[in-house]
Amino acid sequence: MSYDRGMLLPPAELPEFFGLIDIYLFDQLLKGRLTPGMRILDAGSGAGRNLPYFLRHGFDVCAVDATPGALDQVRGLVAELAPRLPAANFRVEALDALSFPDQDFDAVIASAVLHFARDEPHFRAMLGELWRVLRPGGLFFARLASSIGIEARVQPLGGGRYHLPDGSDRFLVTEALLAGLAAALGGTRKAR
Repeated sequence: MSYDRGMLLPPAELPEFFGLIDIYLFDQLLKGRLTPGMRILDAGSGAGRNLPYFLRHGFDVCAVDATPGALDQVRGLVAELAPRLPAANFRVEALDALSFPDQDFDAVIASAVLHFARDEPHFRAMLGELWRVLRPGGLFFARLASSIGIEARVQPLGGGRYHLPDGSDRFLVTEALLAGLAAALGGTRKAR
């Protein structure tokens, strides 16, 4: 599919152009916080649902996932949409043990992945690694599960993990944990 400015994309073609991008990540694009040329890491990329737009538009994309099959799918997307990117940008590795150098990325995307932490130390280890590879002043985009507003509807399992009303078990951040981490890391929240 080719795209010309001024051409309206029919709704059926939006997923081909943008992928199945997280709506809140799409919002960051609309606000100009992610721009071509940026080096970005999709941490816990899965099959690459958030990557098509970035691959098509001149971003220096890297992705990691602990599941080899997921990265095979990402590599297929890369071969089709951005074959110029080196294979070394796409790695099978855990988020708590990244092999990228310190301050390597303008933006780190952790969309719906941090809630898979085994416990609070594991969560902190993943967050620490993601923060380590982010450049000072960079954008850390995290969409994660929290207990905020549903405290009475979740059952604690220990270690920061909870049983949720949908039947799943997840690591949930609390408002206090988020505030403490932001202060400790020196991060600032941007308004949506």
